[in-house]
Amino acid sequence: MRLPSSIFVSVSLFTAETTAALYLSSTYRSAGDQIWQGLTLLFTLVPSVLVQLTLTFIHRDLSRDRPLVLLLHILQLGPVVRCLEAFCIYGSVGGVEEPYVSITRKKQMPRGGQSEEVERQVGQAEGKLFTHRAAFARTSVIQAFLGSAPQLTLQLYICVLQQGVSIGRGTLMVISLLSIVYGALRCNILAIKIKYDEYEVDVRPVAYLCIFLWRSFEIASRVVVLVLFSSVLQLWVLPVVLLNFLVFFLYPWILFWQSHSPFPENIEKTLTRVGTTIVLCLLTFLYAGINMFCWSAVQVKLSDPDLINKSQNRYRMAVYYMLRFVENASLLLLWYIYKTDFYKLFCAPLLVLQLLVAYAVAIFFMLVFYQFCHPCRRLFSSSVSRGLWNCSSLLCLVCSSASPQNRPTSRSPPAHNGAPDTASDTTDDAPNETSYDMLNDTIYENADEMGNNICDGVNGDVTHNAPCNA
Repeated sequence: MRLPSSIFVSVSLFTAETTAALYLSSTYRSAGDQIWQGLTLLFTLVPSVLVQLTLTFIHRDLSRDRPLVLLLHILQLGPVVRCLEAFCIYGSVGGVEEPYVSITRKKQMPRGGQSEEVERQVGQAEGKLFTHRAAFARTSVIQAFLGSAPQLTLQLYICVLQQGVSIGRGTLMVISLLSIVYGALRCNILAIKIKYDEYEVDVRPVAYLCIFLWRSFEIASRVVVLVLFSSVLQLWVLPVVLLNFLVFFLYPWILFWQSHSPFPENIEKTLTRVGTTIVLCLLTFLYAGINMFCWSAVQVKLSDPDLINKSQNRYRMAVYYMLRFVENASLLLLWYIYKTDFYKLFCAPLLVLQLLVAYAVAIFFMLVFYQFCHPCRRLFSSSVSRGLWNCSSLLCLVCSSASPQNRPTSRSPPAHNGAPDTASDTTDDAPNETSYDMLNDTIYENADEMGNNICDGVNGDVTHNAPCNA
């Protein structure tokens, strides 16, 4: 059984960021900066409350008689208690004979075109650890994009306004950046394990490193661009942020309305229709928060019983990164035009170039990950290099069809016998699209349900029965 190190990392980042934010808010209070103090506390307490509610919801503590655990969650100490509980379960493995053992069947990665199925015994304690890991994987994403991301943006904005970085503020920004990158990394790993749930997925350290670099450059450059733009055009940053947020918040609902699917009723048996609507709104709210700063590896689909899009178009990801790159370049151009005297201390063109190159480096590491480091790349129907070649061919077709020599022309040569002669030449190219499947996510909320259904396939944090359509 694997050591629950991911739980320890999640709780450590949560505790460190909360402590640093509370200390920094006290310094703002001492300096009389009540606005900065209020916003710092807001971006600390709101995600903390959401984390407590998520842990309570996944473990179903409201339906069980656990008043002490509920009290600790009210005191915002739920993650610490859950971490200690997970390590107690891990330490008790092997000491006492478990009353229930189940069998899991997983396929190995194909070698020579064939894959073998391997059976493994899973005890009740390991099933409980699965639930703990799945719960903390979700809370890491919530903490990262609903708390750490706006917190990092706020503190960096304050640094620009005050033209200085204090020790407390710098510490909080570093912890927040690590929390965001870790949340994005957990989202990527969950997406892989959900998609290829039938296989024994082994994520190597080089894959973790590649995802870490990819997400670090992407998120850091995005936050700096937003801060620079907001520092010179304060009134325009709100429309930009709201437009981005509303697009990604409403997008799953628009697709759900177009599908004419029935309203999801299987999220939780104890929830009413109003409660289900609130949960779905929170889910799309989180989805919009993730896409505000980086590409969400898990795509929401409200018409699916599991609320996760099982098939995703590669071109959708390509369009996202192209549009985001254009948006970042546009915001930097506006910042460069309206920059204040403070930025004369820096080489503005070099800073713009560095940020654009940083985002391009993030895209480069993303391509390297999918081409060389993805644990299931043997199951891909086509490689990333082939996809890039198809994209370049498509662009060549579009450019050639739009070129002047390929446009319809009309010529009127001299008439013979009083009859005019005309000619025209047109071309029409229709590029094709290719797509690939991705992402589904379901967990077992308690050990008994896990034990009864574990034979359908488990791997690490999540369990789900899904076909592999790589």
